[in-house]
Amino acid sequence: MNKIVKIALATTLILGMGSVTLNADAGKGQKLYLKKLKGACGMNGAKMAAKHSQDEWEEIGNGAGLAKEIKTICPSAKDKALKEKYLKHYYDFFYEFANDSGNVPSC
Repeated sequence: MNKIVKIALATTLILGMGSVTLNADAGKGQKLYLKKLKGACGMNGAKMAAKHSQDEWEEIGNGAGLAKEIKTICPSAKDKALKEKYLKHYYDFFYEFANDSGNVPSC
């Protein structure tokens, strides 16, 4: 019985840690913005994130709608900076530092 409990707890811990690493990250989004979009947008991350409120960023989403919105704000942004794997991180960054969030990024 004791061995079964230990296996169940270990499995729960492993699954819990795995799901955390799959989530997007605002810090990673900030770094990606600085590296991939700041030059093309001509503004720092705080100004970019403040273009919309959290509700507006939520409505835009983190898929094709977000890529389209970034292209609207930053027409010179390259398509390779808008890869699907980056969008979830950009979204978390923009949402975390939206104009109504009260948070200010360090970029």
